Amino acid sequence: MENILAIREFWFGDSPDDVTTANQQAGLWWGKNPDIDLQIRQRFETTVQAAEKNQLADWENTPQGVVALVLLTDQFPRNMYRNTPRSFAFDTLARAFCRKGLQTDFYMALRPIERLFLHLPLTHSELLPDQEQAVALGTALVEQVAAGEKECFAGYLSFAIRHRDIIARFGRFPHRNQILQRQSTPAELEFLQQPGSSF
Repeated sequence: MENILAIREFWFGDSPDDVTTANQQAGLWWGKNPDIDLQIRQRFETTVQAAEKNQLADWENTPQGVVALVLLTDQFPRNMYRNTPRSFAFDTLARAFCRKGLQTDFYMALRPIERLFLHLPLTHSELLPDQEQAVALGTALVEQVAAGEKECFAGYLSFAIRHRDIIARFGRFPHRNQILQRQSTPAELEFLQQPGSSF
C-alpha cells in the first residue's frame, strides 16, 4: 500500500513550478511505455484495489487525498490494464472522486496542474454533459493561471475540446470499441483512419 504523499510525488515529481512539472512528467503522463505500465502495476495495484473497495475513504477528507484517489482510479488503471476493458472499469468511481474534489474549498487549495488531473475523469467520460463540464473547467483554468503558464494549460484545454467534440459527434470514443468489443459504425471506422483519432 502506498500513501497519499508517495502517489503525488510519483505523479507530479518534486518541482513546485507547474510548467516544469508538465515538461518533466510528460513521458510518464502521456507516453505508452510497457515498462512504466508494469512499474505502476507492481507498485500501485494493491492501493488501486483498496480504493475500489472503499478502504481509503478517509482520503476523501483532504484536497490532496482526493487527487490521489483520482489518480488511482482514473490514471493508473489506464497504465496497469492498458488495452483491456479493465482500464476503464474504475471510471465511474473516478468521476465520483472528481466531483468530491470540485468542492470549492478543495478545488482552490490545489495547484493548477493538480486541478487538471482532477478534471480528467470528466474528459474520459462518454457522457456529453461531463465533457462540457471538462471544457468549461479547462477554460476557467487557463484564465486563472499566471501569464507564463497559459500556453501550457491552453494545450491541455485543446485536448479536452478534442475529446468533447468526439463525444458530441459519436456519443462514445470510437477508439475504445475494439477493446470493449463494441461494433464500430462505418463513420467511426472512417474516423479511426484519421491521425489523432485515438488517445
